[in-house]
Amino acid sequence: MSALSQIPARGLERDPVTGPGGRAGDGGGTPAPARRRFPRPDYWSGVGLPGLLFVIAAFAVPMVVVVVKSLTDPSPENYAAIFSSAVYQRSVWDTLRMALVVTGLCLLIGYPYAYAMARSGRAMRTFLTVALMLAFWTSLLVRTYAWQIILNDTGIVNTVLREWLGLVSEPVRLIRTPFAVYIGMVHVLMPYAVLALFAQLRSIDPDVERAARGMGARPWRVFARVTLPLSLPGAVAGGVLVFVLALGFYITPQLLGGARQIYVGQAIMQQIEQFLKPGVGAAMAVLLFAAVLAVLAVAARFVGLGRILGVGMGRRR
Repeated sequence: MSALSQIPARGLERDPVTGPGGRAGDGGGTPAPARRRFPRPDYWSGVGLPGLLFVIAAFAVPMVVVVVKSLTDPSPENYAAIFSSAVYQRSVWDTLRMALVVTGLCLLIGYPYAYAMARSGRAMRTFLTVALMLAFWTSLLVRTYAWQIILNDTGIVNTVLREWLGLVSEPVRLIRTPFAVYIGMVHVLMPYAVLALFAQLRSIDPDVERAARGMGARPWRVFARVTLPLSLPGAVAGGVLVFVLALGFYITPQLLGGARQIYVGQAIMQQIEQFLKPGVGAAMAVLLFAAVLAVLAVAARFVGLGRILGVGMGRRR
């Protein structure tokens, strides 16, 4: 007998755990029955139940009441009255134009600000963030009244133009104009655009920009070909959020705007308080809500609803 035959066949010995086949639970080659797995109960989902109940009580129920009122006070003809009203149609177009202009200005002014926040050092980023958040920490009514003081006939702007620079002899009419509404709305809504842009810019890998510069691209070309395209989802998300919020704004247009421009939010209040037609006002509110949902649905197909609402923003690597 050769020496090779004296070597024990270790590979064929029975493993006390897997058996000779090498599979766990084999027990001599017979497969073990699969265990039934039951889903674990998600105990954390109960934490959000109070918030869900609050949303239902504070939003869903009132919205149902508004829809019912628009159909029953006095009848569904409220919608026909709205669509046949030239005043309401003009109000819709004025509101759309205002929302588009405000959105464009917020993105145009907010992009450089967000870029500076994303590319600056820690100290400067903190300063820029605090300066931006002051808009959230200050009351909307206070900010709007501040613009009234700045833009009225004896305000800072007219004082500089008349007394310091001597460019005009009479006060320039700034208050109660679309210009005043645009300025006030941009001041209120620009932080939303900046935060969406900042989150997207911070998610861009700096190595991508460095690689483009390393290949000889000039700074403006790196921005145009790399940074700007990669930041477009944030611009779309911020723009949609600003546009949706601007559609139903009431306080700022009411305090800074004039009587010639009646926006949808003001038209709703007029129907309820001035003309005593709550059914027509409710129908206007339902149509406004439907328009907001339509805008969000279209935008969600391109950038995702979570990005628009601030969920799932990328992080810087």
